[in-house]
Amino acid sequence: MIEMKVAGIALDALSRNPIVLLKDTTERRAIPIWIGQAEAKAIISALEGEDLPRPLTHDLMLNGWKLWDVTLKRVVIHSLHDNVFHAVLYLYRGDELRQLDARPSDAIALALKADLPIWVMEEVVANASIPVDREADEAELEAFREFVAQLRPEDFVGRHGHSEGQESSDRG
Repeated sequence: MIEMKVAGIALDALSRNPIVLLKDTTERRAIPIWIGQAEAKAIISALEGEDLPRPLTHDLMLNGWKLWDVTLKRVVIHSLHDNVFHAVLYLYRGDELRQLDARPSDAIALALKADLPIWVMEEVVANASIPVDREADEAELEAFREFVAQLRPEDFVGRHGHSEGQESSDRG
């Protein structure tokens, strides 16, 4: 799993729907997720640390869980099917774990309000992310190419002091 952070909320230029942008902690990859207006407001409220006089839905959920000694410990965006992201909430009551299916936008809002990291499965990041820092990607690729260009066959022989098929002098 890869930890992601909310980089911000934007509006899709064509549909005018909100998009939450998640970035990995190295800020090299980003995942755009189209969300609803209410979820965008909840995420913005959490990002700004807004203290509202009345609880919003996500606050109400966290307050209700707390009342029943249930703790949200992790949110994971675990899959992407037909361009729809899927998330799960990991809820604990003592040692008992319950997983609750959730929309990623709700999972993100809850994670922000509960001050939890947002985890995304590596497969989802690989399939849905967009590069953010092309210069860093190109520099990393060039460094790898230079490394590979300098490799010699003998670099792979004798990793343990002898090549394959040779007997070691310290064996009896």
